[in-house]
Amino acid sequence: MALKSNSLDGRTLEGGGQLLRLAVSLSALTYLPINIYDIRANRAPRKASQPAGGLKAAHLAAVEWLARATQADTEGMVKGSRKLDFRPLQRSQYLPKEKIQPSVWQEIYDGSRLVRRETAIQLDSPGSVCLILQAILPYLLFHSPETAKTEVGQKVTGVPLRVTINGGTNVSKSPSVEYISQVLIPLLVDKVGIPPITTQLIKRGWSSGRADVGTVQFDLMPFASGSKLTEFHFTNRGEVTRMHVSILAADAAARSTLRKKVIERLLATRPEVEILFPVDEDTKNGTRLYLLVVAETSNGYRLGRDCLWERKSHSSMLETVANAVTKDLEEELQRGGCIDEFMQDQLVVFQGLARGKSVVDSGKEMHGTLHTKTARWVAERLLSLTFDERGGCEGCGFEVGENFLDRKQTERVVQDPSGELEDLRIS
Repeated sequence: MALKSNSLDGRTLEGGGQLLRLAVSLSALTYLPINIYDIRANRAPRKASQPAGGLKAAHLAAVEWLARATQADTEGMVKGSRKLDFRPLQRSQYLPKEKIQPSVWQEIYDGSRLVRRETAIQLDSPGSVCLILQAILPYLLFHSPETAKTEVGQKVTGVPLRVTINGGTNVSKSPSVEYISQVLIPLLVDKVGIPPITTQLIKRGWSSGRADVGTVQFDLMPFASGSKLTEFHFTNRGEVTRMHVSILAADAAARSTLRKKVIERLLATRPEVEILFPVDEDTKNGTRLYLLVVAETSNGYRLGRDCLWERKSHSSMLETVANAVTKDLEEELQRGGCIDEFMQDQLVVFQGLARGKSVVDSGKEMHGTLHTKTARWVAERLLSLTFDERGGCEGCGFEVGENFLDRKQTERVVQDPSGELEDLRIS
């Protein structure tokens, strides 16, 4: 019995790019066909003459990559589209040679030994590199290629992957490459249990000032075929022991002033904390200013707050930025959670894919940001999950390399032998 597309209303909850990214990501991984309508309909246009919502360049880049990776049949995969049909090629399907898309991967050999697979995603504008990574990371980690050889005739798993993405590294309303490398990846590796990921910033890309496209390279090892991610528990945050301060500003004097102001404010509330400066960089442009402060705890958790200054520069802006970031971080820490509010939605897909119940303590009165609730809504519908009031979730126990669609179809037959509910429509 064929499973029809899961239809998702793009206006739901946050109604932005988060819904699109996670839905296409899970579709690519599980082979579940999806249809999204009214994409990003809750996003206001930049100009009154433009239509609201639709696919932007960065969304399109991620969708196109996943479509090529899964040989998906698509409709609406164009810039500005408010509707997308995404149907990954099923393992049992035959695809005529003329319809096969070029592989997203280039295989790198040392003699006859396959040492790495490489892929690249190119943007001509500073769309967020980190949001593109967010969309494709579950597929990179959990998808098991059916044929991987290191030597002629020898099948293996666990070939390292190198992903190079051109776009923006410091972009408005998006996680920065510093946040990704200092907060997201350490938590995913050390606390969730994914394989290590290394990040190399080749060139910085900005949305502020003159738009500039950058490049970031990610190296990772996917999960081995047949493995499952074990449930994880984000509890007992511990005491704040270190603060990591990353400063990007136009000249040494500005960076020195900002450093002093941040130190003064951090020590005012936490006099015993150790303060480190992993990034101190000249942006060579007076319109570009970025500050990230990351709190590290005795139990290995990391919480961050940042500010990308995009308004007109003035004499008091350094103090304004220092006050805003340190105040927001301290308020975050006072809630007592193990993660900051911008990390919440990043964990949802891993909760959904894990085996067992994963629990994330987000702190007092933090039962989910709008982005988090949107991510949970998508995961619940595509993976047949339920998140409790505290954000806990019994995952689906996704097995690397499994045909999840077969599992889903079997469940449907058991639950609906007559087939009357075959068309899944989600709103």
